[in-house]
Amino acid sequence: MNHFERINDYEGQEDAENEEDTGTRERGDAGSIFGNFPPSPTHPLSHSSSPIELILYLIPIIGFFPSLWTLYHRQGSQEQLATCRLSITLAVSWVLGYLFLATGAASLDFVAVRLLILNSFLTSGYFLVSLWLIFLIVRRKSRRLPGLNYFAEKVIGKYLS
Repeated sequence: MNHFERINDYEGQEDAENEEDTGTRERGDAGSIFGNFPPSPTHPLSHSSSPIELILYLIPIIGFFPSLWTLYHRQGSQEQLATCRLSITLAVSWVLGYLFLATGAASLDFVAVRLLILNSFLTSGYFLVSLWLIFLIVRRKSRRLPGLNYFAEKVIGKYLS
């Protein structure tokens, strides 16, 4: 069989697969729009946890949105979902702490400076913990934070997973 016969044979198999599976895909992913191709390793529907995807979830402030999207659509591996829950827990706790400290600083004049300093420590801590978790992902180490992981699994996991 020469090169052209193999190409024609492959195209014939692909056409037959497309005719059989037209409109019968259960998942509404990009594969159904562009043919019946399996998700690539970098596609969000693939269940391999690449470090790049995990790092994206843990970027301070910005990583909250892809994490929420992944949990809302229940896509990804268990490792991705756990990282997303941890990212959302960190971001929400930072936002709540930031708002409470800023509100306290605005309403209490005699401790305003102290609350603003605590607010800056809280923000710095959030960024440093996120960077530390990213560093652990790069080194392929465990990303467990005592207390926060438990809260993320029990509370966030209950409502978003």
